[in-house]
Order: sequence, then structure tokens, then C-alpha cells
Amino acid sequence: MPANQPPRPPQVDPALLRGLTQSRHGRRDVLRLVGMGAGAAGAGSLLSACGVSGPAPQAGSSPSNAKGVADAAAAYWKNKKQTDQVNWASWPLYIDTAGKGNHPSINQFEKQTGIKVDYSEVIQDDASFFATIRPTLEAGQYTGYDTAVITNYGPYLIELKALGYLVPLDQSRLVNFKRYAGAKFRNPDYDPGNTYTIPWQAGFTGLAYNPAKTGQPITGWHDLLNPKFKGKIGMLADANELGNAAMFALGIDAVHSTPADWKKAAAWLEKVKPNVRQYYSQNYVQALVTGDIWVAQAWSGDIFQSNLSGSHLKFLIPKEGGYLWIDNFVILKGAQNPVDAMMLMDYYYQPDKAAEVAEWVNYITPVPGAQQVVLRDAKQATKPADAKYLNQVAHSYAVFPTEKTYSQVSTGRTLKVSEIQTWNDTFEPIYQS
Repeated sequence: MPANQPPRPPQVDPALLRGLTQSRHGRRDVLRLVGMGAGAAGAGSLLSACGVSGPAPQAGSSPSNAKGVADAAAAYWKNKKQTDQVNWASWPLYIDTAGKGNHPSINQFEKQTGIKVDYSEVIQDDASFFATIRPTLEAGQYTGYDTAVITNYGPYLIELKALGYLVPLDQSRLVNFKRYAGAKFRNPDYDPGNTYTIPWQAGFTGLAYNPAKTGQPITGWHDLLNPKFKGKIGMLADANELGNAAMFALGIDAVHSTPADWKKAAAWLEKVKPNVRQYYSQNYVQALVTGDIWVAQAWSGDIFQSNLSGSHLKFLIPKEGGYLWIDNFVILKGAQNPVDAMMLMDYYYQPDKAAEVAEWVNYITPVPGAQQVVLRDAKQATKPADAKYLNQVAHSYAVFPTEKTYSQVSTGRTLKVSEIQTWNDTFEPIYQS
């Protein structure tokens, strides 16, 4: 963090932070979304978003082979110029902040480059954002956003790619990314070669527990079957989270899993169900703190933030494996300022900029070198509370995981568009019934 911006812990109650107030990935339930008031047209759009229907990609809009993508990228970027403006769509409370609408890292980017950044916290969940921009993309028009932050799993990134609504990145402009990105954030299964995406932030899904209630350590997914915990388990109301967790529990390679594997996973989840008090889309942390539940499927950043506020919960990557989710920068089709967007995206791969964000949002940064910057900031802090907080961030599993931790997690199954409905039909009934 720069000298003129002293480090400090978040100035909002952690209960209001994104991880505790918004379902991290719990909005894939299309039927629930449609039931919340979408009309016939809206329902059709949402169902299309999940691969049930929708126009086929235009010829050449999303090449499937490496050479085709490279040729399309070269043609696209050939005559693109800097415009000194970029419009960025992101999630609330997902960047460094020094007062309402004041983001120091953005201010520095603007000063260094002369590019004006319009940063909009318009993404409450992937589903509603996709539903908002899709008609404009279908019409071949500018959405008003050059870059957006989209989660790696679920149907939305899949659909954006399949329908040709993402611009292949100009690899020559990813200088900092190629130099500083961690190994786990390069060449992911969901986007080989980082053709369309580079990570913004990430997190783990594992297990959390209240040791004062369990009276014993929790080590893995199979602890959820312990009859001692009947009515004291919390699980996430999300087909993707449940399906991958169950496959980890059964030792199934989720990345290469088949519909037959999914059925086995669903059967295991049915065995866990009698012990489940509730399937949560949010608020499970408070239930853990109060003892309403003792063990829960949980997101790493939530538990770290809760413990900063004085709780004494434990988070673990289960011994059978855990899930690594990644929120990604993309450039949307029709972008009016793509060069400026590329410059912004690559800017955040400088370790000092990545650290500046990590010190505020407490999610995994894709830049491991940012850890040394946070430690430096802790040494330079003038207030003991700031130094303590920054040291906690620098040594947190939720921000700077060890290589051992990374070896225990997977990005799970990347679905094809044609598989989405089968996947949802397999796992949604677990928490809907």
C-alpha cells in the first residue's frame, strides 16, 4: 500500500462484506429466479442462460481450435488503439476503498496512464448480470462495459464463451500476468491458455466448524455422516458446490467425471441429508457462531473475516479435497475500449497493486508476490492494530494459500453447455426438496 494511504483493516462490519451478505455462488437455481417474478420473456432468457435454449454462436464468433482463436485474436487486435477510457463492471466491496467511490489503486492507474476508469459495482450475482447484458450482446451492441468479473463455474462463463460474447485476449499485452501470476491461475481447465480470462480474485470452498460445539476436530467430508451431528450440519444451496463436494468425498476425479459419477455423488448427498439442518445461500456463518449448526460447507474468506471480528471458528480443506473457485476478468464483445481494458487488467498483476486489493478484500490474490508487499506494509504500519491486521492477512490461508493447500484443491468439473441441464437435474433436487 502506498505511503500516503496508511494500511488499515476494513472499515465496515465484516457481516456486511460480500462473502457474508451475498450467496457466493448460490444463484444458479433458474427455477427459483423465474419464480421471483420474471415474466415469460425473462424466464426464456434465464433458461437460455443455463443452456436450455438460445441462439447458436455465429460462424467464426468463438473458434474452437487454438489456431482459429489465435487468428481471430490477431484480426481483432490489429488496429485497436488506446482511447483513454475503460468501463469496468464488478461486484460490491471487491476492491480497495478509501471512502465512497474512492479506490486508491484505480486513482493510481488513472494518474499513470491518463485512462479514466468508470468502476461500477453492478454484479450482485452472475445470473442477473448475464440476464441484463445478454439482450445487448445478442443485438451486437455495446453493453456499456468493456471488462467484467465473471465466476469460472456455472453456466454463465460457459455461455458467454459458447455464444461468442467474449473477446480473445491480446496475449502480448499480458506482461505482468505472465511475469507474476501464480501457477494455479495459468492455463485453467475452464479456459486453456487463458484465452478469454485472467483471474481477479479467488477463494476456497471447504468445511468450517465451531470447535466449542463439535468437541472434536473435523477432518473431511465424511464427518458430515456422523450421527452425532444430526440436525447440526449446514450445506450450500448450490448444485455446483454440492456436486463437486460429493465427488471429492467419494474420491472421484471431478474434473473428468461423467453423469454416472454425478449419480453416485447425489446418492452420497442423500445419505448426508438427514444430518442437514439447512441448505444455505447465505448467513451460515452466523449460524455457526451461535451454535445453531456445528459444521458447515463454507467459503474460506467468510470464516477468515468472521474470525477477525472475534469468532473462533475453524476452516479446513477436507482431506478428500476442496474446491477452488475463481472470479475472472473478461472483455465483452462490442467493447469500445478494449486496449484500455487490457491495460487495466494487466496493471493489477503488479505485486504492489495486487497487495493493495488483497489488504482490503481478503480473498485469494492470483499474485503470490503480493505477500511480501503485505509483510512490508505490516512492518511500516504506525499503528499496532494495523500491523496486526496486515500480518494476519499476509499469513492467511484465505489470501495467500501455501502450495500444500493448493495441492489439496481442484477447480472441479467444467461443464459443457449440453451437460448443464443434466447436472442441475441431478443435484438441484438435493436442496430443493
